[in-house]
Amino acid sequence: MRSTRNPALAATLLTAAMLLVACSGGSDEAEPPPATRETIAPRVTAAEPELVPADSAPQVESEPDSTVPPVPLDYAIEFEDLGAGVDGGWLTVPVDYADPQGATLDLWVTRHRTTQTDDRIGILFTNNGGPGVPASSMAASVRGWLMDPLVERFDVVSWDPRGTGVSGGSVDCIEDSEYDTYFGSSDITPETDEERQALVDLAQDFAAACEAQDGQLLPFIGTNNSARDMDAIRQALGEDQASFLGYSYGSELGAVWATLFPDTVRAAVLDGAAHPDSEGLEPVKQQQVGFEQVFNGFLAQCSAEPTCPFHNDGDAEGAFDRLLADLDENPVPGPEGRPLVGQEIAIGGAVQAMYSDRRWPALERALDDAANGDGSGLLALHDSYFQRDPDDGSYTDLLESFQAITCADDPERLTPEESDEREAELIGIAPRLFPYTTGSYTCDFFPASADPRAAITGERAGPIVVIGTTGDPSTPLTSSAAMAEALDEGTLVTVEANQHTAYRSGDCINDLVHQYLIWLEVPAPDARCAS
Repeated sequence: MRSTRNPALAATLLTAAMLLVACSGGSDEAEPPPATRETIAPRVTAAEPELVPADSAPQVESEPDSTVPPVPLDYAIEFEDLGAGVDGGWLTVPVDYADPQGATLDLWVTRHRTTQTDDRIGILFTNNGGPGVPASSMAASVRGWLMDPLVERFDVVSWDPRGTGVSGGSVDCIEDSEYDTYFGSSDITPETDEERQALVDLAQDFAAACEAQDGQLLPFIGTNNSARDMDAIRQALGEDQASFLGYSYGSELGAVWATLFPDTVRAAVLDGAAHPDSEGLEPVKQQQVGFEQVFNGFLAQCSAEPTCPFHNDGDAEGAFDRLLADLDENPVPGPEGRPLVGQEIAIGGAVQAMYSDRRWPALERALDDAANGDGSGLLALHDSYFQRDPDDGSYTDLLESFQAITCADDPERLTPEESDEREAELIGIAPRLFPYTTGSYTCDFFPASADPRAAITGERAGPIVVIGTTGDPSTPLTSSAAMAEALDEGTLVTVEANQHTAYRSGDCINDLVHQYLIWLEVPAPDARCAS
């Protein structure tokens, strides 16, 4: 799930790797079904009283939602052995699938080979979110992502999507030394025309920097083309169908893939599913409200617990409101050589902590320190949010790729005045974490999209499992439910947890995912798991 509300909060969807915990699991002894979906009829699991764990452009037809594959090319990957059962290789694909004989780019693809070749089902595509997160490391570190039943039955295939990592079109707009200027020093609640214009200028400068880096590729790095890349990988591997497990934005990519190439889908799990709408404010609205609800729960817990460092005599809510207002006028110092900590950094740090309640204690201390004049804790959370290396001060290119891919999917380019008018209905719906008073301008200065993201339907793709958690701030349960509803045969599984994404959080959800991906057993309607 993405938010284009403000560059400072553009990356509210980070990789689910931060939230997954190491687990182990056994493998089923029986022979799995064949790789092709049609050879085994999906079985719907009978309802149970409760499920609780024990411990480029459009394709040839020129319509972005066309399901006709691109013109066949001789796709091939020459893999080299990287050790530990992992292969890596390059795949050449068109920049623009409407011009398959034109310019090309190379994708870095990795594959972890199944550990039990006799029980091999086929390939399992994986994506860890973003947009903008390189995913090739998922196959290389497969047991950090997937449990034994999947590793034993599938060749796990991951890749750096176009525009990310080492693949072609990778976006790197600004220098590491410029991050604090673009994402840590803005007045996000401007009160004068001059302060508002400063935000417009910053957005324009950022877009210009991205376009200067490789403007010709920017219109072609959107989700539709990444889905077409998935099909090119499938063809290169000689597979008739593929399975998919995607987290967060990966759910959006998987749903677009299932929409454009439904006959190639064996099974798909969308974990922490994004809202399916590609236009309008509803996805952003639900995300802002989701973050605000989880954050209000955090403050209420702090108010109720006297040992919370930010307890403030049982009024953590009021104390936060006062702190945020004060930081607008009187930012506090952090580490030497870094920017003063104002509202922008405070909100970035708070948002980062909402991805899992395991981070709440760090935020409690950071807020108390900031109230006492030390912003170091909030800045550390904010830095983690933007993936800053604390040792050398370097950043990954996630934020830049995130923004560029988001803009490649976005069909609109508005003036600043139109952006303010359009997003006026967002102002005030989540005042603690999203106190903004202007529109979001960044995409409006990017090159026009060559291929706005396709509408999600999943028609003919068969049953698709969608997972949502009750306390997910980034892709709220309402968004996951909307994704399941948008899919032709979407099935929602709800997990009770205060975190973003759910696979590997408990036996219940793990078993449901394994039974579906291996045996094509579709969970019961409205299945529910405790974490």
